[in-house]
Parts: sequence; C-alpha cells; structure tokens
Amino acid sequence: DVLPSKADQYGFSARTDISLDAVRNSPWFHVPYPGQWGLPTVSLSSVLGMMAGVLASTMESIGDYYACARLSGAPPPPTHAINRGIAIEGIGCILAAVWGTGNGTTSYSQNIAALGITKVGSRLVLQTTGVLMIFLGIFGKFGAVFITIPDPVIGGMFLVMFGMIAAVGISNLQYVDLNSSRNLLILGFSTFSGLVLPTWFHSNPSVIDTGIKELDQVIVVLFTTHMFIGGFFGFILDNTIPGTDKERGISSWKDKVQGEKQNSCDLSCYDIPFCGSVFRRFTFFRYFPFLPAYKTPEEEASR
Repeated sequence: DVLPSKADQYGFSARTDISLDAVRNSPWFHVPYPGQWGLPTVSLSSVLGMMAGVLASTMESIGDYYACARLSGAPPPPTHAINRGIAIEGIGCILAAVWGTGNGTTSYSQNIAALGITKVGSRLVLQTTGVLMIFLGIFGKFGAVFITIPDPVIGGMFLVMFGMIAAVGISNLQYVDLNSSRNLLILGFSTFSGLVLPTWFHSNPSVIDTGIKELDQVIVVLFTTHMFIGGFFGFILDNTIPGTDKERGISSWKDKVQGEKQNSCDLSCYDIPFCGSVFRRFTFFRYFPFLPAYKTPEEEASR
C-alpha cells in the first residue's frame, strides 16, 4: 500500500477507502418527506437563537450577492433582487425545517468563489444543476460517494475557494483611501477583532451570564460569528471616527455604481424568471418590494 493503514500515521486521511462503510450501509433509494423525524417542536430559546443566526446569515448573503454580481460581470443587484434573494432563503429555511434537515438554506460563499474559478455564471446552468441535485438526492449511494473524498482533497479545494472569496472581499477596499491612518486603524482593529474574539467566546461561552438563558444564547451566537464581530466593530468605528466621504470610499463607490448602472441599463438578469411577462402586465406589482419596478408603456416611452 502506498498510504498507511493505521489511523495514527501520517497520510492515513488521504485514503479513499476510509469511509466505504457509509457507501455500503446507505440505501439505494430514499425519498425524504415532511415529518419523518417526528412532529416539530418550538421553544423560545431556539427561536431567539435561530434569529441571531439568521441575522448574521442575512448580512453575509447581501455581501455574497454583490460579490456574485462582480465575479459574473453583472451590474450591481438592485434592491428588489436583494429583497427577493433574502425572501427565498427564508422560504428555503422553512422547507428545510419541515423536511427535518437540521440546517438552513442560504447563500454559500464558496459557491461564489467557484464562479470566479470556473467562469460559469449562467443561471440556466445553476438551475439545471439544482434539478439534478434534487433528483440524485433520492439515491443514497450517490450521496455517500462524496463522503469518500479524502480530507486533504477537500482542504485543498477550500484553500482555493476561501482564498478567492476573501480576495473579492478585500478588493472592495480599492474605493477606500488606504493612506489614511483612520482607515488603517478601523481595518486592522475590526479584522483582528473578528478573528480573535469569536474564538475566545467559543472557548469561554459561560462568560455570558445575564440571568436569562434565551438572551445568553442569542449573545453567544452573535459573539461567536466572525463576520458579525468584524462587521460590527467596522460599522461602529467607521461611523464614529470623523472622516470625509472621499476618505471613507463612499464617493468612489457611488460614482462606480452609478457609472455601471448607466453603462449597463439592462437589468433583465434580475427579472423574475419564466413569468416576468405576467407581472409586467399589471403595474401594481411595482409596489411589492421583491419585484422589479415595472413601468407602464407610457412611462417607458417617456424615458
């Protein structure tokens, strides 16, 4: 054998036959259905804890939308597209809970990085992939095969994907004056806090003791989320330490967004798929915050 057969030896985790039992024991066919794990239970502590997680996930999703648009060459997402994305994620989480999957359905930063690596950003491709995943999900053997992927392979994939999404996030600093000591302080403090404080709270969860168990759970969830801590300190410092709009990058960002909107007036990629023409016939749909601002023919002609 090229790779060692003992679990305590270096290189053992690179074997592909470690998890073959999962393939043998998994059923050929399994159709998930609502309530297969019993009736759902609801508690105040669980609701508050999940609300904290949803808040952090929503903040991440908005950043994912802008990163996805940038990597795919699409114009910045309008407000209605962001609202619709968050709403669909909420519906996905509800369906996930009904089916008892144990995890929510939300945008995944690694998938955004995959767009930059594969250069494939077509919605049709992703829709087809989603249908295939739903279909293949009923074949237990197929899903179990992915468990056999060695950890080093997954680690190498994560290095590329996490590196790509981190680089996209850092590239937003191009609008900020990085020669300003103010901005360097905010950037360094918020980044370091986002890396260190959640790790410390993970190791010391008992330090949060308000006397209310539900409130403690919410605070622990928020304080152990790296993105929330980094974004929170960055938000507070950026809005309390004096600085001009040019220094903060607001002017450059507005100019770029307005320029992209003028140069790319076609926002059809953010329309409702398949049934957009139906919504366009009735102008009252413009008042729904998750739908495009449909215009009447007279308004279109006067543009």
